[in-house]
Amino acid sequence: MIKDEHYDAGLALRRAMFGSAGAEDQVEHTTDLNDKIQEVVTRYCFGDVWQREGLDLRTRSLITLAMLVATGRSHEIRIHLRGAVANGATEEEIRELMLHSFLYCGIPAAMDGFRAVEEMLSTSPADVASEEAAHV
Repeated sequence: MIKDEHYDAGLALRRAMFGSAGAEDQVEHTTDLNDKIQEVVTRYCFGDVWQREGLDLRTRSLITLAMLVATGRSHEIRIHLRGAVANGATEEEIRELMLHSFLYCGIPAAMDGFRAVEEMLSTSPADVASEEAAHV
């Protein structure tokens, strides 16, 4: 793995958004199979693109949630919901995003998004950390 300023910035942002289960636990427990993808996620995704000027983290999180609904990625919605809340997205904004998504993504995609949001908002922080540790 290449560990440089982008890597350090990415790890710090992953920690802020997802806690240690979504940061250190992920990159410290890589294997020969997944070490490169963890580097890409940490360095390029969170250490470069998420750090760019032009959009704040809250806006990036809301856009990410919308794209995850559109592509039917309910597992990732659960993960990024926590990041969106950490980045300042409100429950009302998330609800409106999910409602708005049915217009452009369809009712089944919006319902999957709502189910993921309801599950995450009703889950205790300890359960969320455990879930993230298993799947990020």
